[in-house]
Amino acid sequence: MDQKTIEQLKETLENEKARLEKELENFAVKDETTEGNFNVKYPNREDTTMEEEADETQEYENLLSLENSLEPKLKAVNAALEKIHTTGYGICEKCGKQIEEERLKAYPEAKLCMGCNKA
Repeated sequence: MDQKTIEQLKETLENEKARLEKELENFAVKDETTEGNFNVKYPNREDTTMEEEADETQEYENLLSLENSLEPKLKAVNAALEKIHTTGYGICEKCGKQIEEERLKAYPEAKLCMGCNKA
């Protein structure tokens, strides 16, 4: 894979990282001790009725679910960016072969080639 393609994929990954972090920051606080980890803010309102508390609890559970789907994506993006900065980007973690360029363009944080992904 040529350097221009790697730079384009790096830019795509950096944009995706920024998007994911922004989305997470809308409802969660960044955990400064662990990169890519966020903690959902629980609404802490006083003088609420039991019905309002139930609604807030449901909203909190929904946000936890969203956090649990976004964080792994962010961690995969961070891992891919780290590999670009060190070594090993675009190499299948299972078989050690080059991941197809088309796959990386569609899914730049891919860890497996198409063959190993299907297995």
